[in-house]
Amino acid sequence: MASGKQTPRQKMINLMYLVFIAMMALNMSKEVLTAFGLMNEKLSESNELTAQRNNTFMAGLEEKVSEQPEKYEPLKAKAERIDSLSSSLDSYIQEIKNELIAEMDDPQNYEAMDQSARLDEMFFQSGRISPRGQEFVERIDTYRESVAEIIGDDYSNIAEKVRNDFATEPENVEGANVDWLKYKFEGFPLVASLTQMTQIQSDIKTTENQILAAMLSGQLQSEVSMTNYSTILETPKSAYYQGEEFNGAIVLGRTDPTTRPNRVELTLDGRELDESDYTIDGGRVVLNVPAGNAGQHKLEGQLIFMQEGEEVPVGVSSEFSVIPKPNAAVISADKMNVVYRGVQNPLTISMAGVPDNNVSASAPGLSRVSGSNYVMDVTTLQAREVTINVTGTIDGESYPSSKDFRVKDIPRPVGTIRGEDGAVSMQRNSLEIATIGAALPDFDFALDLNVTGFSFKVPGQPTIRINGSRLDDRAKSALRRAGRGESVQIFDIQASLAGNSGYKLKKVAPVVIELTN
Repeated sequence: MASGKQTPRQKMINLMYLVFIAMMALNMSKEVLTAFGLMNEKLSESNELTAQRNNTFMAGLEEKVSEQPEKYEPLKAKAERIDSLSSSLDSYIQEIKNELIAEMDDPQNYEAMDQSARLDEMFFQSGRISPRGQEFVERIDTYRESVAEIIGDDYSNIAEKVRNDFATEPENVEGANVDWLKYKFEGFPLVASLTQMTQIQSDIKTTENQILAAMLSGQLQSEVSMTNYSTILETPKSAYYQGEEFNGAIVLGRTDPTTRPNRVELTLDGRELDESDYTIDGGRVVLNVPAGNAGQHKLEGQLIFMQEGEEVPVGVSSEFSVIPKPNAAVISADKMNVVYRGVQNPLTISMAGVPDNNVSASAPGLSRVSGSNYVMDVTTLQAREVTINVTGTIDGESYPSSKDFRVKDIPRPVGTIRGEDGAVSMQRNSLEIATIGAALPDFDFALDLNVTGFSFKVPGQPTIRINGSRLDDRAKSALRRAGRGESVQIFDIQASLAGNSGYKLKKVAPVVIELTN
């Protein structure tokens, strides 16, 4: 009876029964029967309170599941299985108790419950355990093993306690093994057996309460476990320059896969993001959006979590920089920093590590086209040099720079005929219909020049001034008097820039034509 497997509480109960048996042998008084009845009432009241606590726990767990299903759904599934097993065994025992007192006029007349015949007839037959008694033991065994299996290694101390509290192995009594059911119930007054059954119901409810409390405590410990955190580098600005002090901070960020926001409300540069723009992975909101144009971009909004039935928003406010992808090396000829009068000089102005929208440039005649592309017109600038000032801004701090360029005129054009310049050989009739032009050989800009007049000279004849770009009748008449092999000259060619007639070109080089017929 004092087996080493029994808990102190069970040993005390056994001792109580020994005292009870001893008192029966001494013609026990009716007051003792009443004391057992009152004990049964107290246990029943305590069971009701424990059942209420368990119901409250299950209701709270249901609410947690609605708020964070991934975190609490597995816990709820185990809790429901344990609750179902506990309710089933508790109801079964209560039905037996109700059946035992069904024919009593007053269920609280404990003095009349001094006989064991009614329970003995239910659980025992001819000195053996009856089918009803065997079912009673099997229901307790099923409960014990099922609950221990559900909680398993996660709560091994509680599992061991369940196996001890609901043990039904034979008891060693004076060297002989006695069936647990006989040891606990055979020959006892009915009121004592009812109290024993109420105690089993108390053990059921207490066990469920301990398991549910341990599960919740374990979940809370898991939530605060350091394995659910990772380190995040937090910086007050998105970029640093060489020589600056780096003042970033390492902070802990929660990465628990079950901590999922119930709703996501985010905007990127003012544009609202929808569910196709992000995924939730391992407790993280992973953005799936294009990085966008070069420059600063702002992510704002909030992640909304449910806590105790109320929405709890967590604010989001972050910035990130996008810089142009490198597609070419920056190579400059140190002696060739030149801009030309009379043309729109294209320039690319940027600063390493600074988005184009945070770069500003200024100089006479300089204007931005788009991004890092600029044009510069120095036609009216008389100086021989010009300085371009550039300022880059990062996180409110400015970084100035500058560069000097030489200012030059457009090189001297050359006269052309049939697109050829210098000394040209051609037939007389071809010259009569040819167009006189001007060109800028090997110049970096493809410029169109308009010829508005020129002088024509045949050896031995007066110079003829012509308006336009072709020989007139006077020039053609003089050309017919020229001999074969003679050279005629076209000089004083008047030319201007197409689209910019206000710019005065340098004197155009002449063209010499040798007549081949």
